[in-house]
Amino acid sequence: MRLGVVSGILAVLLSAAVAPAAAAPTGSEPVYDYAKAVRETVWVDIGRDGDGDGRPDRVAADIVRPAEATSGVPVIMDASPYYSCCGRGNESELKTYDSAGKPVKFPLFYDNYFVPRGYAVVQVDLAGTNRSAGCADVGGPSDVDSARKVIDWLNGRAAGYSAKTGGSAVAASWTSGNVGMIGKSYDGTIANGVAATGVAGLKTIVPISAISSWYDYYRSDGATFGFNPDGLARTVEARNSGQNCSAQNQVLASGATANGDYGPLWAARDYVTNARNVRASVLLSHGVNDLNVKTIHFGQWWDALNVEKKIWLSQTGHVDPFDYRRADWVDLLHRWFDHYLLGVDNGVQNGPQASVERQPDQWADQARYPAANAVATTLRPHPGGSLGTAAAAGTASFTDNPNVGEDTWVTSPGSAALTYSTGALTSDLQVSGTSSITVTATPSTSSARLSALLVDLGAATIRNFAGSGEGIKTGITETCWGSSTSGDDACYRVATADVQKVNYTIISRGWADLANYASLSQERPLTPGTAYTMTFRLASTDHIVPRGHALALIVGGTDGSFIRGPAQPGRVTLDLARTSLSVPLLGIPPAATTHPAAAGGEHVPSAGRTGLG
Repeated sequence: MRLGVVSGILAVLLSAAVAPAAAAPTGSEPVYDYAKAVRETVWVDIGRDGDGDGRPDRVAADIVRPAEATSGVPVIMDASPYYSCCGRGNESELKTYDSAGKPVKFPLFYDNYFVPRGYAVVQVDLAGTNRSAGCADVGGPSDVDSARKVIDWLNGRAAGYSAKTGGSAVAASWTSGNVGMIGKSYDGTIANGVAATGVAGLKTIVPISAISSWYDYYRSDGATFGFNPDGLARTVEARNSGQNCSAQNQVLASGATANGDYGPLWAARDYVTNARNVRASVLLSHGVNDLNVKTIHFGQWWDALNVEKKIWLSQTGHVDPFDYRRADWVDLLHRWFDHYLLGVDNGVQNGPQASVERQPDQWADQARYPAANAVATTLRPHPGGSLGTAAAAGTASFTDNPNVGEDTWVTSPGSAALTYSTGALTSDLQVSGTSSITVTATPSTSSARLSALLVDLGAATIRNFAGSGEGIKTGITETCWGSSTSGDDACYRVATADVQKVNYTIISRGWADLANYASLSQERPLTPGTAYTMTFRLASTDHIVPRGHALALIVGGTDGSFIRGPAQPGRVTLDLARTSLSVPLLGIPPAATTHPAAAGGEHVPSAGRTGLG
């Protein structure tokens, strides 16, 4: 009996010894009590006096952090001008405060999901907005410093206070100093701008549908979209604390010259030029049909970065991935922040660099963006309306009509635009990257605009990016992401794909003022009857033109859907021998086709090619 007991004990001990150990956590877990989280505001001195009141501007940084963690806490930051004027997210959430001014509602799900996992979430009111002093300068030094100085404060390099004026000094003794910035649109833009300063402590950024150069938001290679930064400044300052920002707004108005030249105001807001300073990793998301923050922004920023990076490209317009691929996006963010802010070795930086939506809700991973084997290919327009790699000759003309735009150009261009097509493709052709067009154009007047479109001609089902939801429909059912309190719930309405059937898809666009043919910094007078050569960019994309469809190039004057027309619209003649498209292609385009010309413009063949004198 005694021997049997001993044997039984040994068996238990041996089984315990060889039992597999519990799996170690592979990432941060929700072990902190969100209801007990510390909620506070610290006002950080940014060392500027944008509102001219004689005092350094302090910006409000609203903080929510786990009460149980007193040191080593990483920070997720969203710096925004929209916390009181316009709201954040698909449901336009605003910050709220209790009667004592303590923050209660933190917009978006970041606090609900990440604070229980040991992160702090810091939401910064940009200078001149909500509870911050100063004035907005629309992507300029004050905007950027509003966030950069908070990072400095988190790392012990800047002063923070318990009040907007006066108050006592506050130290961020609870944080590790590791910061990840995230945000959509203006917010993501500030993340780009701060990263371009190279500030220490910023470990990663997640720019969503973000601007990389404010010039390209308001202008395009000399052409103007017809609106200016002072208007945006007045909008975000509408619910500030009462400071007078008229002087700063006048600086914005006078600096954004009407002629579309690239000047000092734009240079101070061009983050691409300082991309070499970026040390943070980048997780980038953009809709390839975003007509607000156009896709040239992600393309030129991506190309200039030399850091670890990944990209998501959806078929949507100006939409957050939380509203078109929610579960996958939250999972990716979780692993991304765990890796770059907590040092978790989860391999999120490995694997395919890009994920691209090919059809609504159908995603394909891609090893690289642009596609690894995409080659910059020169395509030329030919008399007769074909587009191919063979040399061309002859001329073609269109008459600028600022009252029509891109959809009319595709369906019935008349004399307002010229269409060139590859004809039906015998195999798929992928456009992956940023294209450009070089034109040699002779205007009949002293001013001229140029526009170019790349079009997939063929029937398809796509996201309805031109609809009110820009490719999504918001329902009533909610899903919840993290912990909730009575003042800050973690639940959001589910959005589904809004789709439409089309006969063509415009996949890239570009616009220019011919007067900037020699320099974007200074337009030059045009002499009617004189030929000018100019190269301008078409927006970045990643799109597969399927077999049986055609890739078309459309060239016209003023695309009335986007840009303002010239003072004297006239007739423009292209020298086809000196006009070409550079497009990054994966696949083999035709040399030229012999199909009849598509509608539009007037094509004149070369005398040398036809024997006519």
